[in-house]
Amino acid sequence: MEYVVALADEQQFTRAAAVCGVSQSGLSAAIRALEDELGTKLFTRTTRSVDPTTAGLALLPHARTALEQAAAGRDAVVRATRELSGTLRLGAEQCLGVLDVPPLLERFRRRYPLVDIAFTQAGSGDLLTAVRSGDLDLAFVATGDHLPSGHRVELGRREIVLLCPPQHPLAGTGQTTWDALTGCDFIDFHPGWGIRSLNDAACHAHAVTRHVRCSVNDVHTLLDLVTRDLGVALVPQHVANKPQAAGLKTVRLTEPWWWVVSAATGSAPGHAALLLELLDSPEVAA
Repeated sequence: MEYVVALADEQQFTRAAAVCGVSQSGLSAAIRALEDELGTKLFTRTTRSVDPTTAGLALLPHARTALEQAAAGRDAVVRATRELSGTLRLGAEQCLGVLDVPPLLERFRRRYPLVDIAFTQAGSGDLLTAVRSGDLDLAFVATGDHLPSGHRVELGRREIVLLCPPQHPLAGTGQTTWDALTGCDFIDFHPGWGIRSLNDAACHAHAVTRHVRCSVNDVHTLLDLVTRDLGVALVPQHVANKPQAAGLKTVRLTEPWWWVVSAATGSAPGHAALLLELLDSPEVAA
């Protein structure tokens, strides 16, 4: 069930195997064995993605429920054998894509009910500053700028794509070069957000001159402004998959650029280390 959930979420055998901590061949063999046992295909495989079949979609909620019940059992055992108090100071950027923070906090509270959680949402730049100053124990960020490798654990990555309104000249291309972005009006996030620094670096690396027409602090506002033809946007793939982006066109870039999400900790992780232990649970994956 863990493999089924990971494969449905990641839509790629390589990433799903990494999430589960097994070899790609081992995960693939386990999925095939389950399909043989059930007498039907659970996933369709293409060169670009792996998608659940109708049978796979029917199994998926039951797989998630089984994992949640197993996690609840483990948490009950920990709760009965450990007493921990204090405060966990945690920060996260909005809409990380590779991690769903609320279920993670729910699991942590279930396991350590006496620990208070102080949760902050902000841009990655501000969060890293807070980690370095000791104001946060842990932050989930989308940048590794100025962060020692020993205090950063990569959690996952998504490809950066271009979102366009249907009438935009690039909307019908399906794929484009970075050069073609020069001169476009852009909607982007305020400086300090991980995606803004990532987009600035990508455009600089590809010699793209761009005009950011509007800067926002909310994903849904960005999608709304692109829909209203105020500009195009460079976003991680998971943002392009949102229902609010259904009317927009997704264009891939010929030279991929990646949105990388990491857990950043200070020099004394404390309660943060206990939270990180829960990241291996499939029920907290986005």
